[in-house]
Amino acid sequence: MTFVKSALLAALLGITATSTLAQEVTLRFQHFVSPESANPKYFIEPWARKVEAESNGRIKVEIYPFMQLGGKAPSQYDLIRDGAIDGGWVIPSYQPGRFPEAEALELPFMVTKSAEEASRAAWEFTQKHLMDDFADVHLIAAHMHGRGLVHKKGGAIGVVEDFAGLKLRGPSRPATLLLDKLGATPIGMPVPAFPEALSKGVVDGGVITWEQAPSLKLDELTDSHTDVAGDMSLYNLYFIWAMNKDVYDSLPDDLKAVIDANSGLMASEWAGKAHDTGDAEGKALMVASGNQIAEISPEETLRIKALGDEVTAEWITEMNGRGLNGQQLVDDAHAAVAATRAGGAASN
Repeated sequence: MTFVKSALLAALLGITATSTLAQEVTLRFQHFVSPESANPKYFIEPWARKVEAESNGRIKVEIYPFMQLGGKAPSQYDLIRDGAIDGGWVIPSYQPGRFPEAEALELPFMVTKSAEEASRAAWEFTQKHLMDDFADVHLIAAHMHGRGLVHKKGGAIGVVEDFAGLKLRGPSRPATLLLDKLGATPIGMPVPAFPEALSKGVVDGGVITWEQAPSLKLDELTDSHTDVAGDMSLYNLYFIWAMNKDVYDSLPDDLKAVIDANSGLMASEWAGKAHDTGDAEGKALMVASGNQIAEISPEETLRIKALGDEVTAEWITEMNGRGLNGQQLVDDAHAAVAATRAGGAASN
C-alpha cells in the first residue's frame, strides 16, 4: 500500500525515477559573440552536447551568446567567479593588468598561426604559471585564437609606414603596444564593439582573426585584409573556458568526472582547432567578397618583428618592476611553443 501511495503521489507531481535521473543539473554558460562564430560553432556547442551525452542526460548545458545572461564581455571572469553564471568564455586581457603573466603568450610573434598548436602551448604555459591566477574559478580549457591580421578601410598595409596615423582597434595590451610602436593610434575595445566603431568612423580598422570577419561583416565594413609573412602570428589572444568553482565542487563525483574528461589539453586543442576551421572559412568568404587580400613582404615583416621585439623587451622590464620574472615568463612561453611545434606538449 505504501508503494502504491508513493507511486500515486509521484504521478500527481509529474515525477518519475526516470525523469529524476535524466537531469540532475543545468549549467548556464555564456559567451559574447555570434553562435555562428567559430569557437561557439565548433567548440562550445559541441562541447556542451558531448558533456550532456557522456552524463547520460544528467547534465544539461545551456549556451547563451551575446552575453544574454547579463554583463559585458570584460566582466565575464567576475560573473563566473561570483556565480552570476555557471560558466563561460573569458578573454583575460579584457581586464588590462589583472592577469599580467598571461600577456606573455600574447606578445608579438610569440605563437604560430596555427591556433591548435598555439593552444597546446597555452595549456602548457597555463599549467606552469597561471593556475594560481585562476584559482577562484574551475578552469576547463586555455587556448589561443588563430592568426591575427589587419583589417582596414582602404588599401592593404605594404610597409611599416602605412600604419602611421591609422586608428586601429586592438583587443589586448600587447596588441595595442605593438600598434603604437608601428605608428598607429591604438584603441582598445572588445570584439562586440568593433563593427559599430568601424561604421561610425571611430576606427579605420583593427587587428582581428579571419574567423571573426564574416560575423562582424568586415567584407562590408573594410576593404583590405593584411597578414605578415612567415608562420608566426603578428599577435594573438589568450582565452579560458571556465566554470564557477562552487558549482563544479557541488557536482557528484561521477559528473565531475564527465567535466574532467572534457577538460585540459584535449579541450584546449579542440578550442584551438575550432578557430583554425573558422579561419579557413572566414578567409574564403573575404576572398569571395572581392576585398583585397595581402601579405606583407618578408623584409617588411622583419621590420615589424624588430618593433615587436622592442615591445617584448619593454614588457619584460615592466614585469620585473611588478615583482615578476619577465624574462622567465617570455622564455617559458617560447619553450612551450617550441615543444608544441616539436610535438612535445603532452600533459593534461
